[in-house]
Amino acid sequence: MSSAMKKRKIAVLGSRSVGKSSLVKQFIENHFMDSYYPTIESTFAKSVVYKGVEYDCHIIDTAGQDEFSPINSQYAIGIHGYVLVYSITSRNSFNMIQVVHDKIVDFCGLTKIPCVIVGSKSDLSMQRQVDSKDGEKLAKDNDCAWIESSAKNNVNVGKVFELCLQEIERNISPNQTEPPAKSCNVQ
Repeated sequence: MSSAMKKRKIAVLGSRSVGKSSLVKQFIENHFMDSYYPTIESTFAKSVVYKGVEYDCHIIDTAGQDEFSPINSQYAIGIHGYVLVYSITSRNSFNMIQVVHDKIVDFCGLTKIPCVIVGSKSDLSMQRQVDSKDGEKLAKDNDCAWIESSAKNNVNVGKVFELCLQEIERNISPNQTEPPAKSCNVQ
């Protein structure tokens, strides 16, 4: 019996008001907040069982990024995986995903980061500005997982974080317990 749970730090990034906090709150607390308060930054912990392994996940809900936000070391050092969120109702927030992804890659000095691209607010399909095919293509181009979710209706919320764990594990070779030293993980 393994006494140490695998610890995984996951950063949730994306433009303002795309639903990052709603996604995290729904995942951690199983409830949806209708009102919007800009997030400063918070970290939540939840243990998740994925493929029979228990993970101690620390999820960092970040303040909204824009193209001028610097990606600072706190979003690179010690982070195992990334959830990059856009709203299907905002083409601008979708366009920001590549910017944020590239900044993280540059900052980490890696060619690939463990990442899930999430099209949030899938319940608002009447106001859709971003086609599912665009989301899938962006994820494929960056070798990331992709999913659409609705925090409001609790659709695919847990799946987002499972996919992130899957991407993290995919980047760790079978005989390693931690990501390679080359990654941004500084202990």
